[in-house]
Amino acid sequence: MEQDAVSAVEPDEVWISNRMMTARVLIVEDEMLVAMDMEALIEDLGFEPIGIAADRRDAMRLAGLAPDVALVDLNLRDGLTGPGIGRDLAARGVQVVFVTANPRELKGGINGTLGVCEKPIDDGTIASVLGFAIARREGRNLPPPPGFSPFSGVPAH
Repeated sequence: MEQDAVSAVEPDEVWISNRMMTARVLIVEDEMLVAMDMEALIEDLGFEPIGIAADRRDAMRLAGLAPDVALVDLNLRDGLTGPGIGRDLAARGVQVVFVTANPRELKGGINGTLGVCEKPIDDGTIASVLGFAIARREGRNLPPPPGFSPFSGVPAH
């Protein structure tokens, strides 16, 4: 984990607020090292990681803990279930960002979700994307951060 990644993000880009500092984040990722790095960064940023799900069953169980944001990979332990998980989480009001090495599999987007970041993803991009997703949850229409490709229906600004 890069020490300077958190400080590399300007406060205006992260949109720090009391709500953001208590935002609950679900990680849906089956590569445990990647997931644990994300979890550590999320904690360093002041968010509350509510768990790591490696498959659909775990993701839906953890969805009961009411995450604000979910970072969702596409190909999980139980196959290409990420798109359906993202759709189901979005239907529950969760701000969903896909994080995948295969963003082309999401051409056209997934209804209700925000967009996609391509792996590998750096700490600064994760921080900015979380800030963007939380701002969207709060009803603020901000421009998407660099490294994030919004789906149609997500205003560019």
